[in-house]
Amino acid sequence: MTIPANPRELLETFDNQYPGRDYVIEIVCPEFTSVCPKTGQPDFGTLTFTYTPDRKCVELKSLKLYLQSFRNAGIFYENVTNRILDDLVAVLAPRRMKLVAAFTPRGGISTSVTVVHESE
Repeated sequence: MTIPANPRELLETFDNQYPGRDYVIEIVCPEFTSVCPKTGQPDFGTLTFTYTPDRKCVELKSLKLYLQSFRNAGIFYENVTNRILDDLVAVLAPRRMKLVAAFTPRGGISTSVTVVHESE
């Protein structure tokens, strides 16, 4: 897979068929990987997206390809979690979105990062 300079370009959407109704979509991605920028060691985590769509929903295959673009990226947990939320909000403009990134333990320490977007 060729990764574009801006991985956000990998994200595709489809029209929400029920834009007048608030409903919640939950997507769990248990195989997220990136790389620690300090040690070069792989980081593994489970990403849980919970969102209320407005006009657009994310297409799941494109989300998978987008997330795979981080596989060899040296990026801290906090940065990758915020970047993913920012990219999805930019593409979807959801009413609400929460991303919980729960990373597996390394050196006896596990980390979970939660970021939230609320439309105004």
